[in-house]
Amino acid sequence: MTNDTKLLINVGRQIGSGGRVIARRLADIFQAQFYDKELLQLAAQESGFAPEFFEKNDEHRGFLRSLFNLQLPHMSDQSVMTSNFSQEGLFKFQSDAIRRAAEQNDCCVFVGRCADYVLRDRPECFNVFITAPMDFRIDHVAERHQCSREEARRLIEKGEAQRASYYNYYTGKRWGQAEGYHLCVDASLLGLDRTADYIAGFIRQWRESK
Repeated sequence: MTNDTKLLINVGRQIGSGGRVIARRLADIFQAQFYDKELLQLAAQESGFAPEFFEKNDEHRGFLRSLFNLQLPHMSDQSVMTSNFSQEGLFKFQSDAIRRAAEQNDCCVFVGRCADYVLRDRPECFNVFITAPMDFRIDHVAERHQCSREEARRLIEKGEAQRASYYNYYTGKRWGQAEGYHLCVDASLLGLDRTADYIAGFIRQWRESK
C-alpha cells in the first residue's frame, strides 16, 4: 500500500444530520472498509476487555463513575482494579484499533470516535463534518426513535454535549469547529445521497490536486 492509493475518510456528524448514512454511502462509493461501532469490537479484541465497556464509554466521558454498578460479562471488579483499566486506557485501545484498520486497508471510512485526531499525521486523511438545521435533525431523531419532537430535541442536546466533551477532552480541539475539517456540509440542502455524492466528488478533486 502506498500513500498514492490509500484514502482515509473521517466523518464527524451532528446527531440527526444523517452523517452515518452519508458515511456508509461514501464507503460504498470508494469500496472502502466502513467503521462505526465496528471499532468498538476491534478495540475489545485489542484489549481483551468486554465490548460492553467500549459501548458504555462510546463518545462520551464520565462512564467510569458508575462502573462498579454495572454487571458486565467477562470482567470482574477484581480484574478491573488490578489492570491498567481507565477511561484513557479505553481511548488508547480504540485509537490503536483505528490505526491498525488504517494500516491494513487501502481505503477506510471512520465515523466519529476522534479518528480525525488519531490519524492527524496521515496525509491521505480527509476530514468532513456533516451538519444540518435543528428542525431537520429533530425530524430524523423523532422518526428513528419513535418519540416526540420534544424528546428528540432532548436526546440531541444531551448526546451532543457528551460527544463534544469527549472530543474536546481527547483532542484539545473543538468538536464541529469548521477549521478542524477539510469540508463541512449541510446535509439538508441536497439530501443524504446527493450530499454523499457531492463529498465524493470533492474528495476525488482533492486527491487529483495533491
